[in-house]
Amino acid sequence: MDTTTGSNSFLLDFTEEQRAIQEAVRDLAVNTIKPVVMEYDESQAFPFDIVKELAGMGCMGILVPEEYGGSGLGYTEYALIIEELAKVDPSVALTVAAHNGLCTNHILMHGNEEQKRKYLPKLASGEFIGAWGLTEPVSGSDAAAMLTTAVKDGNEWVLNGSKTFITHGGVGHVAVIVAVTDKSKHSRGISAFIVEKGIPGFIVSKKENKLGMRSSDTCQLTFDNCRVPAENLIGIEGEGFKQAMKILEGGRISIAALSVGLAEGALQESLKYSGERRQFGKPINAFQGIQFKFADMATEIEAARLMTFKAATIKDSGKPLGNIAAMAKLFASEVAERCSNQAVQIFGGYGFIKDFPVEKFYRDVKLLTIGEGTSEVQRIVISRTLLGD
Repeated sequence: MDTTTGSNSFLLDFTEEQRAIQEAVRDLAVNTIKPVVMEYDESQAFPFDIVKELAGMGCMGILVPEEYGGSGLGYTEYALIIEELAKVDPSVALTVAAHNGLCTNHILMHGNEEQKRKYLPKLASGEFIGAWGLTEPVSGSDAAAMLTTAVKDGNEWVLNGSKTFITHGGVGHVAVIVAVTDKSKHSRGISAFIVEKGIPGFIVSKKENKLGMRSSDTCQLTFDNCRVPAENLIGIEGEGFKQAMKILEGGRISIAALSVGLAEGALQESLKYSGERRQFGKPINAFQGIQFKFADMATEIEAARLMTFKAATIKDSGKPLGNIAAMAKLFASEVAERCSNQAVQIFGGYGFIKDFPVEKFYRDVKLLTIGEGTSEVQRIVISRTLLGD
C-alpha cells in the first residue's frame, strides 16, 4: 500500500513530467538503494556508486540551469526527489540535499558568470561533490559569531580557522566557506569564498562518528594560512552572511521534504508490519490503539507535505517565502520525529533491532530538528516575522 501516490498527484496536481521524475527516483530508491542501506550505514562509507547513478539521472544538478549542465528544474521537483529518496534512505537524501541546496546553490545564486561556468557543470554532473562551511565549534545557531577569518593579501585571501559538522567535508572537491573579513562590521563583515580541495592549508580534520545519517559524510575542516585567489570571493565583500541566510531559507524546503519522506517511510513500513505481526490471534492492525496511531501519522504527514510543497511552489514563483519555509521545516521535522517514534512503538522490540528499517529512521530523524536551523531557531524566525521585528 502506498498512501502518497494518489493523494500527492490529486491534491498537489503534479505535472506528467514531475510524476515521471518521482517514479524514476522511487524506482532507483527501492531497487538500487534499499538493498544496501544498512551496509552503508554500518560501514559509514560514502555511497559514491549511488551518487554516480543519481548524477546520471540529473539529481546532482537539480536547480542548475541547462546552460551550465544542470537539469533546470525547480524546488517542486527538488522536494519530490528528496522525499522519494528519504522514504528509503534519509542519508542519501541528505547527500543530495546538501550538494544541491548548499554549495551548488550558493554558487548558482550568488556567484559571477566566470564562477558559474567554472564550477556548476562539474557539480551538476557529479564530477565534483560540494561542501558548505558555515557552522563552527563556537558558533552554531549564532552563525554571525564565527571566528574563521579571511584577510586580503595582494591577489589572495588568507583563511584561518575551522568549521565543524560540514556535510561532504571529507569527500567534497570544492567548498563554499563563509569567513569574517571585517570583524568591526559584525554580520556585515562576513564574506563567502570558493575553496578547492587540495590547496595548501585546506585540512580535512576529524570525521564525525554519528548517531544517524551515517553514510552522509560529515567532517571538521581546518584552514591554516589557506590562500584562496581573490577571484574566488563570491559576490561583494561583506555580503556572505546575507547570502548564507538566503541559502538556508531554500535549504529549509529540502529538509522539510526529507522529513516528509522519512515520516512516510516509517508509516509505510509500519503499515506493512502491522498486517504481518499477529498478537492475541489477529494482526495488530486490527487493534484500535494501532489504528489510531496510523490515523495520526497519516494526517500529520499530509499536513507537512502540503506545507512543504506550498513553500516549494512559492519559491518557484519567485515570490517572498515569508514564514512558510520555516514553518514547513519546523512542522515537518517534528512530525517526522513523532512518526518515527510511533513506528518503533508499533514494531515493539523488533523496532529496536537493526534488521528492521524503522530503527534507522529513528536514529536518522534527530538531525532534522537540528540541521538547517534548529526547531528553536525556526520558532524565532517565525515569531520575529509575526511581530514585525
